[in-house]
Amino acid sequence: MALLNAHALNRMNQVLQQHVDAGLLPGAVVLVGAGGQVAHRAALGRLDPAGSQAMPDDAIFRIYSMTKPIVSLAALMLAEEGRLSLTDPVTRWLPVFAETPVGMERGGALVLERAQRPPTVHDLLRHTAGFTYEFLGNSAVQRQYQAADLANRDRTNASFCDALARLPYSAQPGSCWQYSRATDVLGALLEVVTGEPLGALLQRLILGPLGMVDTAFSVPPAQQHRIAEPFARCPETGQPVAMLDARSAPAFESGGGGLLSTAADYLRFVQLLRNQGRVEGSGGQRLVSRKTMEWMAADHLGTIPVAGELLAPGHGFGLGVAVRTAAGLVAQPGSPGMYFWSGIGGTFFFVDPAEDVFAVLLAQTPNQRIFFRNLFRHLVYAAIE
Repeated sequence: MALLNAHALNRMNQVLQQHVDAGLLPGAVVLVGAGGQVAHRAALGRLDPAGSQAMPDDAIFRIYSMTKPIVSLAALMLAEEGRLSLTDPVTRWLPVFAETPVGMERGGALVLERAQRPPTVHDLLRHTAGFTYEFLGNSAVQRQYQAADLANRDRTNASFCDALARLPYSAQPGSCWQYSRATDVLGALLEVVTGEPLGALLQRLILGPLGMVDTAFSVPPAQQHRIAEPFARCPETGQPVAMLDARSAPAFESGGGGLLSTAADYLRFVQLLRNQGRVEGSGGQRLVSRKTMEWMAADHLGTIPVAGELLAPGHGFGLGVAVRTAAGLVAQPGSPGMYFWSGIGGTFFFVDPAEDVFAVLLAQTPNQRIFFRNLFRHLVYAAIE
């Protein structure tokens, strides 16, 4: 187990506070742990930069894509129960995708081709299913995603899939890693497998057993005073900042990015990962097998090419999490086997099994998210003795 340097952890607070004082960070809650125990926690800045309330430890944040590891783990738990297999074609559970073509751009025109095979559950988990995200580029397929308003929270998960299946894949399933709406499709697929709404399923399998009492797809009225807010305008560009509505329950329970959570709640999930499936402080209660957790955090890409720049050199991708594969090659410190993911709203976590260190950053800084998660990662590793 790594030892953490108290001076360096205090410096972390000072550095983040400097960004608060400079008007670049509205507020944040950070947790750093070693050996399964929290060694450092801090709440900095304000809950809402338009107000005066200091950031509380129990602030509720939009965690966006940090939803993905939770939904991915739920899928693996159902696989452990024999309810589904990662080799299942998506069309077994969601036949609406049976005729979805692949959109290829040739000579400036979009050409539709037949998919060589349907994506599998495995493809959904590792983002090799052939889907994309509408905000990651302006290709012909991404423009169709944009026009289809796929982020519409008034659709159910099933009707979201109906809309998505009418659009072409952006690549042949299995041909490349491309960050995408695959986990939204996975959430809808899990609803079909179990006959439960995604939120209820997550509550039964993970959120309830872990005591994640503030993690859900919306915040109830009695707790809405705890919602952390971003700057109204980006401090660098002056453009308005828009984030999802945390106060109204959506019909679309987005498996890829819809949950809200707190530092204490997400810590419980991170400790489950660190404990390889055992619940922290439960006397050994196990939710998931050790081998399933090892499988989740292993690289599942190998030589599959990576599209885009989200997955840096020296990294692969597991089942819902990115995985570091090399000690070097990356402009960030870390260990081979470290795994992590982040959210577009400004949240980030990682688990480093080699050092037995974990960390959580929660902030609402969508436009500065990459800067702050990279800074936080550097500051945490700077504290390892």
